[in-house]
Amino acid sequence: MLILRKSHRKVTSVRHSRTMNTTKTAAAHPLVSSAPAFFPLAGRRGLVLGIANEHSIAWGCARILQARGASLVLSCLNDKARPYSQILADSIGAPLMCCDVEQPGDLAAVVAGAVQKLGGLDFVVHCIAWAPKEDLIGRVTDSSANGFNRAMQVSCHSFAELAKLAEPHMATGGTLITMSYIGADGAVPSYGLMGPVKAALESLVRYMALELGPRQLRVHAVSPGPVPTRAASGLPDFYALMARSAHSAPLGRVVTIDEIGGCVAFLVGPDASGMTGQTIYVDGGLHAVR
Repeated sequence: MLILRKSHRKVTSVRHSRTMNTTKTAAAHPLVSSAPAFFPLAGRRGLVLGIANEHSIAWGCARILQARGASLVLSCLNDKARPYSQILADSIGAPLMCCDVEQPGDLAAVVAGAVQKLGGLDFVVHCIAWAPKEDLIGRVTDSSANGFNRAMQVSCHSFAELAKLAEPHMATGGTLITMSYIGADGAVPSYGLMGPVKAALESLVRYMALELGPRQLRVHAVSPGPVPTRAASGLPDFYALMARSAHSAPLGRVVTIDEIGGCVAFLVGPDASGMTGQTIYVDGGLHAVR
C-alpha cells in the first residue's frame, strides 16, 4: 500500500463496521508464523526497507522471512522513527539502519551497510511509498507537478535505484520485491495520486524483470489488499475502503501482514525460481471480482 512519513501515531485496531468481520481473520486464519517450523531460507541474506511499527507490511515480511531462516538487515525512515522500529528489529536480531530515499546517498549507504553486515545480498524487499498529503487527499487532476514527481521518486524510482545498487552484490542471482495495490490496475475511489504511481511501479517491475533476467535476478510486485497500517490510515475514507474490500473479497475478509510476508518468503525462496515479472495479489481474491 503506502507509507506516510510524517506521523508516528500507531493504528491500534480496525474500526468495526456492518460490512466487515474483523474477528474472522483471527479465529479462522492463524498467523503464518504459527505453522510448524521450517527453514527454506536458511543461508539467504536480505534487506527489508520501510519498517515503521508492528503494523507495517515491511514488519510482517521481516518477521516471516526471519522465521524461515533468512538473515536480515532492516531500515526505517529516520532517527525519529527509530524508537518504533528498533524494538522490532531487536526482537529478531536484525540490524536497523535509517534510510530516507529523498536524501542523496541514503539508499546507497543502507545497501552498502547491509552488504557489509551480511556479506552479500540474495533478496531485497522494498516497502516504501509516499506522497505529499495535499496531493494525496486531492484529485489526481489537481495534483502539483512537484508533489507528483516526489511521489514517483520515493514510491517508484527508488525501487529501480535499489536494484541498481543491489545488483553487483547478487553475484549468483536473487530476488527484488516491491509492494503495489489494486489501484494500479483500475481507479479506486480515495486512492488518488498513488494509483498512477503504483501503475508505473508495476510497469517498472516488468521492465526490470526483462533487463535483469539474464543475471538470474527475479523481480516481482506483491499487491496486498487494504491493510490497517499507520500509513494507510492517512488515505481519505480508508476504513470505508477496507470495509468495502472485505465485503467484496471472496474470502470475506482483509489479509494480515503475516500472509503478505508468507507470499514474499515464497517469492524469494527456491520454490519460486522459475517466476519473474509478475504482480502477485494477496487480497483475499478481491482482484478477481472487481
